[in-house]
Amino acid sequence: MTLPQKMRLDAAHNRALIVEAARATFADGGVQAPMRAVAARAGLGVATVYRHFPTHAALLDAVLAQRVAECAAELDAALGDPDPWRPLAGTVRRFAARQLADRALNEALFAAGAQFAEARRAHAAALAGLVERARAAGAVRGDLTVDDVRAGLLAISALRGRPTAVDRLTDLLLAGMRAQP
Repeated sequence: MTLPQKMRLDAAHNRALIVEAARATFADGGVQAPMRAVAARAGLGVATVYRHFPTHAALLDAVLAQRVAECAAELDAALGDPDPWRPLAGTVRRFAARQLADRALNEALFAAGAQFAEARRAHAAALAGLVERARAAGAVRGDLTVDDVRAGLLAISALRGRPTAVDRLTDLLLAGMRAQP
């Protein structure tokens, strides 16, 4: 999050409150959650929210850019893990957990628009790298493709709001991906 150079301490504090409240509000209610709900959660007036973020889109961009950057950092860390299976399985499990916890991020990343197109391409390339490395090491089925994994992730996303089903499908997806001894 970039702050103007001379932002007062109280203004910076309010901005941070707004972004955190928006993150939770959008995660619960999706990208269409209203600004007044964000203001209420932050314990601030709606005018204060609009002073920092003049439009709903500007606030959503700030929140989602932060979340997308966190996802990118997680994928970078996964690519840095030399184990062929652990980072791929961990990535699938983190994705499944996000399906339950962050509706807004899912809506943004699956949206057809160009807003996070570069992030989607980078995430897809990282996932492809994890799948290829696991396949080359024999940690997953020899016929597993990144498209197979993405199809499984889409199936997981369809079960948002059903934690037991998400957990079960995640376990089945990972079991189906593993190479058989």
